[in-house]
Amino acid sequence: MTVFHFFNCAILTFGPHAVYYSATPLSEYDTVGTSIKAALVYLGTALVKLICLATFLKEPETDSFDPYQELLRALIGFVDVAGLYFALTQLTHRNISQNHKFQAVGLGWAFADSVLHRLAPLWIGARGLEFTWEYILQGLEANANLVFNLSLAALGSLMWLRKNKPKTLIPIIYACAGILATMPSIVSYLRRSMGWQSPKVVGFELFSSLIMAFISLQLFSACQRPSS
Repeated sequence: MTVFHFFNCAILTFGPHAVYYSATPLSEYDTVGTSIKAALVYLGTALVKLICLATFLKEPETDSFDPYQELLRALIGFVDVAGLYFALTQLTHRNISQNHKFQAVGLGWAFADSVLHRLAPLWIGARGLEFTWEYILQGLEANANLVFNLSLAALGSLMWLRKNKPKTLIPIIYACAGILATMPSIVSYLRRSMGWQSPKVVGFELFSSLIMAFISLQLFSACQRPSS
């Protein structure tokens, strides 16, 4: 039963990445190399973030929300944006379109994040003797994170790769990217200051990920239309 529970949680956590790759044109254009490169950039970015967090943030004495610490955490979180910029603009990619490039980068980024932050806890905890919803919620959170990363990669491609985008949409693109980049701090505020429990927080993440995905899709489609 414990092994069965582990495999169920693992499929829920990592399965959507494989399904997304297979169900979209990414598999037809063999973009796995781009996703691997993005995953490696993510690992380097995570190392830089870890060093910055260890250097500038102190260990909290209580579990309460500290605005100053969370502001620093949010600023350090923009290292992810810098990493995505590097992955989208500086890495050499195969001759694929902008549409496929941002999806491949976002997919590799999200998969590396799930492996780094969820694989070890899943392996250790989901094989325990007692059933717990924690790792099912963790898998659902990984799905929301996948959508968040694809949305941020789409907005990043508009900011850095799309030159002839409508000027009226530029502030909206940057505002949405800022919201996505600070989402970890928003979630931390809901947990620590508002006292939300994990099911409620994960529900918020799933709902907000769908909203941001819809907005990002509309912005991407609007920027793809030929300017009049």
